[in-house]
Amino acid sequence: MKFSRRLIQFAATVLSNPFAANFFDGKLYRGGLKNFCAPGLNCWSCPAAAWSCPIGAMQTVAGTGGKFSFYAAGFVILVGLFLGRAVCGFLCPFGLLQELLNKIPSPKKKLPRPLTGVKYFVLIMFVLILPVALPLGEPAFCEFICPAGLLEAGLPLIAVREEYRDLLGKIFALKLFVLVAVIVACVLVHRFFCRVLCPLGAIYGLLNRYSFWQLKFSAQLCVDCGRCRKVCPLNLDPTRENNSAECVRCNRCVDVCPSKALRQKFLRDDR
Repeated sequence: MKFSRRLIQFAATVLSNPFAANFFDGKLYRGGLKNFCAPGLNCWSCPAAAWSCPIGAMQTVAGTGGKFSFYAAGFVILVGLFLGRAVCGFLCPFGLLQELLNKIPSPKKKLPRPLTGVKYFVLIMFVLILPVALPLGEPAFCEFICPAGLLEAGLPLIAVREEYRDLLGKIFALKLFVLVAVIVACVLVHRFFCRVLCPLGAIYGLLNRYSFWQLKFSAQLCVDCGRCRKVCPLNLDPTRENNSAECVRCNRCVDVCPSKALRQKFLRDDR
């Protein structure tokens, strides 16, 4: 399952970013696909991107007179109700990058549980409130925090478009600091950004318990070997937290369970 999940992650990244040739001249795809959102975090301004980022879309609409983006929010809720945080585990390009960064040899750290609540503050403050409150209606999360935007769009565009280099200032320095800090943190902590700062992950996490894609646990079959707890990269106990808002449905616990007490199932049931 690990190999097939990695293939799905790479395929989703390519489908989200099919215009890689644009990196060489700094052009952006502006065709009809940009009217639709990708399920994962992927910057609209990335030269290779085919789709819009739902978080960016929600902020942009909110910044135009405090309106609510029913399309972007509805899309995220619909996808979340079907897949929950499996989107993070299978379909998010920045989620794939975080997992690859964590493979770099280094002392690995456990994330203190309270920090996982920060992403809900980021969602409320930087996605829902500040885009309306700021004088220019700026997309605050994209403007001040999002490391994916700088990595996928900002740095590539600066590299090939000289006119953008004259616009660099304090905000760019702030974003660069956030990007470097997130990269270092992702090397040390599995999916640091996903667990601490990602507002899209926060929305999908809230829907994890209610999604059609569920991690099911059967207490009758469990032999309490503890293997699932040892392999969980998010430091969860799948026998008690199988519907946790932090679970990205990576399937590692399912793969090591000797008694098949854990399984992934697309439709909820009581069996």
